[in-house]
Amino acid sequence: MKILELELLSDDILKTEVFYNEVLGLKTISKKDSGISFNAGSTKLTFRPSVDVKPVYHFAFDVPNNKLLEAFDWIAKKTEIMYVIPPDKVADFYNWNAKSFYFYDINGNILEFIARNDLDNATQKAFDGSSILSVSEIGLVSKDVVVQCDELFDKYGLTAYSKQPKLNKFIVLGTVTGLFILVEENRDWYPTDKKSKSFWTKIVFSNNGETQILEVPE
Repeated sequence: MKILELELLSDDILKTEVFYNEVLGLKTISKKDSGISFNAGSTKLTFRPSVDVKPVYHFAFDVPNNKLLEAFDWIAKKTEIMYVIPPDKVADFYNWNAKSFYFYDINGNILEFIARNDLDNATQKAFDGSSILSVSEIGLVSKDVVVQCDELFDKYGLTAYSKQPKLNKFIVLGTVTGLFILVEENRDWYPTDKKSKSFWTKIVFSNNGETQILEVPE
C-alpha cells in the first residue's frame, strides 16, 4: 500500500506553510483559498483551512534507511525532538526492523521520521527536505478499533500489517510502504500524553494496484 495523497485540517494555514517550507524543506505546490499542498516525496500533503477546530494528527514520513541520524541532526537544528524513553530520542521498533524520531509541527501535530530497513532506499545524497520519500503512516481514531478494522477490511480489502499483532485497541493495516494506524479514542499518542481524537481526514492510496479514497468525516 502507498499513501498517494493526504489531506488534513489546520487552523492556521499561513504558519503551516512557513513550518513545512522552512523546517521540513517541503515545497509548496499549490496555494488556494481551499488549502495548501506540499510535495512530500511521492505523497501530496494538503492542509485544508479550519476555524477553531484545533485538530491534532499523528503521521509519519519515510526517510532513507541510512539517513535517520543525519535527518535527526538536520531537524534538531530547527525544532525540538521529543524524548521517547529518556534519555533516548530515537525509538527502535525492532519487530518492524525500523527506527524513528518524533517532533511537533506548528499545529501540534505529532510528526515522525522513520527509517525502515526492510526497504531498499539508501542514498548517498546529503539529507534535506527533498530526501523525504513519502508520507508512510497516518493515525486513524475510532471508538471501536476492531469494528473500524473490519469495516476497512470489507470496503477496501486492506489486511493487517504482518509485523504487528492485532490488539483490541491498536491495529495496523497495510504494508511496509504504507500503513494505517488504528487506535482507540483517548489513547495517548506515542510518545506524548496527547489524547487521540478523530478529525476530518482524506486519504488517496493505492492497494493491490487499485487507487482508492478513504475519507474520515468531521
